[in-house]
Amino acid sequence: MKNIKIISLQDFYKNIAERKEKDINSLLPSDINKEIGHFNVFDLAETIENWKHKAVMPYNKRAFYKIGLIKGRSTAEYADKVIRVETNALLFGTPRLPYRWIPQDPQLTGIYCVFTDEFLIRSKSGIALDQLPIYQPGGYPVFQVTDDEANEIENILRKMQKELTSDYAYKYDLLRNYVVELIHYGQKLQPATALYPSHNAAARATALFIELLERQFPIESPQQKLKLRTAKDYADRLAVHVNHLNKVLKENTGKTTTELISSRLMQEAKILLKETDWNISEIAWSLGFEEIAHFSNFFKKYSSVTPLGFRSSD
Repeated sequence: MKNIKIISLQDFYKNIAERKEKDINSLLPSDINKEIGHFNVFDLAETIENWKHKAVMPYNKRAFYKIGLIKGRSTAEYADKVIRVETNALLFGTPRLPYRWIPQDPQLTGIYCVFTDEFLIRSKSGIALDQLPIYQPGGYPVFQVTDDEANEIENILRKMQKELTSDYAYKYDLLRNYVVELIHYGQKLQPATALYPSHNAAARATALFIELLERQFPIESPQQKLKLRTAKDYADRLAVHVNHLNKVLKENTGKTTTELISSRLMQEAKILLKETDWNISEIAWSLGFEEIAHFSNFFKKYSSVTPLGFRSSD
């Protein structure tokens, strides 16, 4: 059965090793160990070879973080967001959000780093990745950047690459600083509203609702079922009256609680229909619909086509 796969670090290295016909150990930093988490840097050419003659890379969730610079035409897909890049892109990958990156230029170049939260949590800054705006649900994971900005980003990544092979005793502390620098670089590219949200009660309630909604996704197997399905489910979990939650969300987002839930359900339904081979009833059940007819009516209401019609379309 075709599911949205979780790519582990071992899977990641195994794929590269097979393509490069190398031993996995030769790809690992010589002095990396479990106590400091994991970190590595790669040139894009080392991992793109097997995609050049394919339409897309798999739509998967990765069990590690990734920050990369891509030079050339490409497309990134996160949930229902499609981001087309014509020149340069700064990409942030997170274990919380599955994505697909589609190269569209055989001459693509770039460089990226991969790391675990255990690696960065040892930073003296005490940084918590899931608290940063760049990694929040609904954030901006891909940024188109100018040539000058791309050169600045590449310079940081090249310094990482060079430092990783050095014998400097404190190189991993330095590498953490470089990672944090890239994160802040990306956050500075975000809209101000994403970086400096209002701290009033209504804004906090909205943020908590969105966080609770996003935590239910992605659906990774037909056995996984949404625990929260209705506006009342969310209101009860947030310990507020459903009318109050609806009023707050309408004021802050312009949409009702039900509209926001339905929109996110549609995003996930489209992903599951296109990226898995689950039958319609399995998808309906995992999204909280007890009857397949209810799911079909819901899907057609928001997309004007049936689930089966959407699956068979180009």
